[in-house]
Amino acid sequence: MPKFNVSVPNPLGREAAIEKLQFFSAKVQEQNADKIKDVEQRWEENQMHFGFKTLGLKITGTMTVEDSAVRVDGDVPFAAAMFKGQIASAIEGQLQRLLR
Repeated sequence: MPKFNVSVPNPLGREAAIEKLQFFSAKVQEQNADKIKDVEQRWEENQMHFGFKTLGLKITGTMTVEDSAVRVDGDVPFAAAMFKGQIASAIEGQLQRLLR
């Protein structure tokens, strides 16, 4: 499976960022309701496991909140490989907005 990676600076510190990111999946789904379905998220300490469907294809990954950065590592099906840049860019933009 093709992978994507995103890293965004975290000016808030780990605990404050986790608090803001608790509703990350809900915000992404709300803003992209026409494109994203079946959003899932599960937190384990400072790591969120997520999944969603877009264009009928399942995207999965993890978001790790560190003191100075938030990293997202994900997998896209081969059928969605040509969209992985768009997916990574959308996640990066949403993270940048939420971590202000």
